[in-house]
Amino acid sequence: MERGFWGTLLWPLEWAVEWVLVAFHSLNTAIGMPAASGWNWALAIAGLVVVVRILLIPLFVKQIQSSRRMQLIQPELQKIQKKYKGKKDPESQQAMTAETMDLYKRTGTNPFSSCLPILLQMPIFFALFKVLNGLGKVAAGQADPAGPLGREIAHQANSSTLFGAPLSATFISSGDVNTKVLTFVLIALMSITTFTTQHQLMRKNMPSAALDNPFAQQQKMMLYLFPIIFAVSGVNFPIGVLIYWFVTNVWTMGQQFYVINRMPAPGSPAEKALEERRLRRGKEHKAFTVPGLHHDHKDGDDGARTGSTAAGAVAAEEADVVSAPVRESGQRQQPKRRKRKR
Repeated sequence: MERGFWGTLLWPLEWAVEWVLVAFHSLNTAIGMPAASGWNWALAIAGLVVVVRILLIPLFVKQIQSSRRMQLIQPELQKIQKKYKGKKDPESQQAMTAETMDLYKRTGTNPFSSCLPILLQMPIFFALFKVLNGLGKVAAGQADPAGPLGREIAHQANSSTLFGAPLSATFISSGDVNTKVLTFVLIALMSITTFTTQHQLMRKNMPSAALDNPFAQQQKMMLYLFPIIFAVSGVNFPIGVLIYWFVTNVWTMGQQFYVINRMPAPGSPAEKALEERRLRRGKEHKAFTVPGLHHDHKDGDDGARTGSTAAGAVAAEEADVVSAPVRESGQRQQPKRRKRKR
C-alpha cells in the first residue's frame, strides 16, 4: 500500500517501535500477564520509553555539560551584550555575533545541544502515534504493518483497554466516558510532572544570577505554559501516546533529581548542599569549570563559582602568608601568617 511521504520517512522508526512493543508484550505474556490486557500493552509502552531513554543517555550527559557551560558563560555573554547595547548598525550586530560564536567555540559550548534529547524523541513519538492510530486498519487488513505487528496482534492491541478505555482511543474521537476521564488524568499527571521537573531545576539547580537572564525568564514562562500546551494537544493523541509521554516525564524527573544531587550546576543551591555533604564526609569538593573561560568573578558573586573549593582555600592560605624581610646575612626569615578574622 502507498504510505506517502511522511509514512515512508517514519517507516524505519515505526518498524523499530513495533519490534520493541511486541518484544515487551511477549515478555510480559511469558511472565503470566494476559496477552489481551491493556496493562500488558501499557507496560510495553513503558518499556519502549526505557529503551529510548537509555539510548539517549550519552546525549543527556552532553546536554547537562552544555547547560552548565551556558550558565557559567552568562557573565561573559552579558558583557558582550552590554558592549553592543543600543548599536543597531549591521557592523556592530555582526561583531557581536562573531564574539558570541567565538565564546561558544572557545568554551566548547553548544547552545542547541540542550534541545537534542527532546528533538530526537519527537520522531519516535510520532512513530508511536502512527502505530497506535493505525491499529484498527492493520487489524482489519486495510493497512500493512511496518514490523511484526500482524493482524492478530494488532487486533489484540486495538481491543485492549486500560480502566475501560482503549489504548488507541483519543479524547476527541471517542464519546466513551472512561476514555475522556483517563485522558484528563494523564494530561494532569503530565502537567504535574513537567511542572515539578522545571520547578526543581529553577529552584535548586540555577545560580541566583542566572535567574535574571532572558533564558531563565523564558523557562519560567514555559513552566506555566506547558499545562496549557498539554491540554490543547493531548486531547488529539491516543491514550497509548499519552502513557508514553507521562512515563518519559517521570524518567526525566527522576534523572534530573539524580543529576541535581550528584552533578549540580556551579553556584547553585544544590552545589552548596553537595559541598556541605562532601565536607561532612571529609571529601574534597571540585566545582565544574569551563576551559577557555576567564574566571575573574568578584568575591561574593553567586553567579557561578568556577574554581574548585580546594584551589580557593589554597589561594586564600597563600594570600595570608607575608614574606618577611631578608636578614643582612642573606638568610631569609620564615614567613608568618596573618591572624584572620573569623
